[in-house]
Amino acid sequence: MALLKKLIVTGVIAAAAAVTGFQWWAGHPITAASAPVVPFAVASGSGVSGAAQQMVTAGVPINPYLFNILARTTGAAGQLKAGSYELKPETSPRRLLTQLVRGEFAQQSLTVIEGWTFRQMRQVVNSAPDLKHDSAKLSDAELLAKVAPSYKAAEGLFFPDTYLFAKGTSDLQVYKQAHEAMMKRLKAAWDKRDPDLPYTEPYQALVMASLVEKETGQKGERAMIAGVFINRLKTGMLLQTDPTVIYGMGDKYEGKIRKKDLETDTPYNTYTRAGLPPTPIALPGVQSLAAALAPARTDALYFVSRGDGTSQFSTSLSDHNKAVDQYQRQKAPQ
Repeated sequence: MALLKKLIVTGVIAAAAAVTGFQWWAGHPITAASAPVVPFAVASGSGVSGAAQQMVTAGVPINPYLFNILARTTGAAGQLKAGSYELKPETSPRRLLTQLVRGEFAQQSLTVIEGWTFRQMRQVVNSAPDLKHDSAKLSDAELLAKVAPSYKAAEGLFFPDTYLFAKGTSDLQVYKQAHEAMMKRLKAAWDKRDPDLPYTEPYQALVMASLVEKETGQKGERAMIAGVFINRLKTGMLLQTDPTVIYGMGDKYEGKIRKKDLETDTPYNTYTRAGLPPTPIALPGVQSLAAALAPARTDALYFVSRGDGTSQFSTSLSDHNKAVDQYQRQKAPQ
């Protein structure tokens, strides 16, 4: 009887020690703070045993037997989500299990730059290695039908930003996210617009924002550029902005605009056609959207590049011609 009691006490102590040890293991970091990040993936349909083995194969230093016990004793065994993950330094088995249950996938990124055309955006999206390329064989029109079917042209409808996504995400989801971001930004700017602007709908403001985006890289000048264009629209003057000519030339543009290019009519040539072009000519950023809907109040009708990234604004043609002589033709002002 004494021996039995001794065995029971020994068993209880051993069990308590095992539980304590298991709890310590579950909460103790798997890797040190200086350890590299380890990428791994859990395949669809994997049970907890399969997931543990896939992690070990990928280089995650986890005890698959203990991880299995942890998942089953916490009720998480049937809740693991398939996808791409990263084991970061000082992650404990319990934290790792939480990652898999919550689906805290490894985040990849893709950056769309202000002023890019939709064509440039497509090139970058198509070359992103971590996306699922569901749109690669679609035309622009077919892609647009899946993302923004109420529009006829894709240009300008996608907000330039950095987008995060899990590895294997459909590229269509990135397009949808970028489109929704642009519509949100456009609406916010439209709701705060100046009351006397010559727009009948937000899309026209989006077109204007794209012109402002392409005309200057100077953030401080965007409102002034928009103010000049607004003044021209109100007075019936041609916008005469070179970026629209370049856009209308398409692949024919070779880096320089000639006189005959300015005289060759296209739907986008604002030297031959009045008003705004039919669509945006680029992807405008938030500051260009703001400028298009809250332009500077100015009497200026002209501007010319000074050659240093800034512009000289003028209210009369004579002053503008003097500025052109000074900054473009390198003539000293009279």
